[in-house]
Amino acid sequence: MGTYINIAVSLCAVFLAIVLHEIAHGYAAYMLGDDTAKRAGRLSLNPLKHIDPFGSVFLPLFLLWSGTSLLFGWAKPVPVNFYRLKKFPRDILIVSGAGIAANLVLALTAGILFSHVSFLPDILRLFFFYFSVSNLVLAFFNLLPIPPLDGSKLFFGWIRRPWAQRYVASGRYGLAALIVIVVVIPVIGAAFGLPVIDPLRWYLAYVFSWFMSIIGG
Repeated sequence: MGTYINIAVSLCAVFLAIVLHEIAHGYAAYMLGDDTAKRAGRLSLNPLKHIDPFGSVFLPLFLLWSGTSLLFGWAKPVPVNFYRLKKFPRDILIVSGAGIAANLVLALTAGILFSHVSFLPDILRLFFFYFSVSNLVLAFFNLLPIPPLDGSKLFFGWIRRPWAQRYVASGRYGLAALIVIVVVIPVIGAAFGLPVIDPLRWYLAYVFSWFMSIIGG
C-alpha cells in the first residue's frame, strides 16, 4: 500500500486507541460512583471531544516527520473526581488501571485478528496491525510510574502521604521529562550522529517482541 495510506491508517489506529483508553477511565469511574466524565460528555466516541492539540495532533505528526518507529500521543484526560468514588483505595486502582486494561484487551483482540484471520481485506489487516501495536504501546507506556501517566497513580495514588500526593500531582514536570526522554534526546542524538540513547524504545521493543510471541505472529 502507498505511504500516505499507511500514515492515515496508523494515525487512525493510534487516535482510536487513545480515545478508548480515556473512555475506559471515565466509564470505570462512572460505574464506581463518579459521573463527572459522563456529565462532561466525555464517554463518547466523537473524536472532537477528546482531541488535545499537542498530544493528539502535533506530537504524532512530529514523530512521523522525525522518522522514528515509535508513534504515540494522548487525548485530553477524562475528568475524574476521585473523592466521589465509593471505596478507597480500591476504586482509585480500578479507575487508574482501566485504560491500561482496555488497551491490553484491544491489543490482544486486534493482534489475533491480524495474525490468524487471513481473509480480511489488506487495509483492514493493516489497521488491525497498527491498532494492536498502538494499544500495546499505550498500555505499557502508561504503566511507567511517571506522572501524569496511569502508572504513577497505580503505584503511588493510593498512598495517603503528602509526598505521594505531591508526586502524583506533578504532572507538568513529569510530562516535560517524558517529552525530553521520548522525543528530544533521540532526535538530537540522530541529528548529530551520536549513539542511539532511547530507553523507552528499547523497553517497548522488548514488550512488542514478547507480545508477538504470544499471539503467534
